[in-house]
Amino acid sequence: MRVEIWSDIACPWCYVGKARFEKGLAGFAHRDEVEVVHRSFELDPGRAKGDTAQVIDMLAQKYGRTREEAQSMEANVAANAQAEGLGYRAEGRDHGSTFDIHRMLHLAKARGRQDELLSLAYRANFAEERSVFDDEVLVELAVEAGLDADEARAVLADPQAYAADVRADEQEASELGANAVPFFVLDRRYGISGGQPAEVFAQALEQAWKDRPLTAIGGDAAACDADGACEVPQTGSNG
Repeated sequence: MRVEIWSDIACPWCYVGKARFEKGLAGFAHRDEVEVVHRSFELDPGRAKGDTAQVIDMLAQKYGRTREEAQSMEANVAANAQAEGLGYRAEGRDHGSTFDIHRMLHLAKARGRQDELLSLAYRANFAEERSVFDDEVLVELAVEAGLDADEARAVLADPQAYAADVRADEQEASELGANAVPFFVLDRRYGISGGQPAEVFAQALEQAWKDRPLTAIGGDAAACDADGACEVPQTGSNG
């Protein structure tokens, strides 16, 4: 079974939702047969590289709130994150373009290290004093995730590297009707929006597993159809 997760590093509920999904998955009996694929989604796709702002200021401006109201919004997310055992700095974080981060995540996917890099990027962005909008920090995170530093720098230096992959993910999200993240798609049959409780993910995994299509194993064999006709497949001539 495949679970695809559209998310953005700048999205605190994606950070919380990933932890909750993983808790739901941990208790799933068939967890070893679940493939998890992370897909790209930019909350602020029009923001230019290098254009960063403090999160509280960005929230106040974007939603027309006072700084106190923006601080309250962040405090609410922080409480939810901390309840999941996650670190969270409610103030002092940067906000910027996540396009390069998504490109790097596609490199990590190609090298089998996508989940590792995503987890490190979330932690750096929300819990640590490290700006994921700094190229050198991104390279450091890539190396921590098991990627080659020179390859990571080469991707950052080439704006076209993995850009088409990011855009393809975003186009697919649009086609699926996903206009907010996190957005979870289970076997292209069930969609879950938002950082739901772990119990919701556990129930969804059970339902998706129960309803997954059967996979045919083996070739032709003797069988009877709905009309009662029974045929034995030809195995070739005996000469």
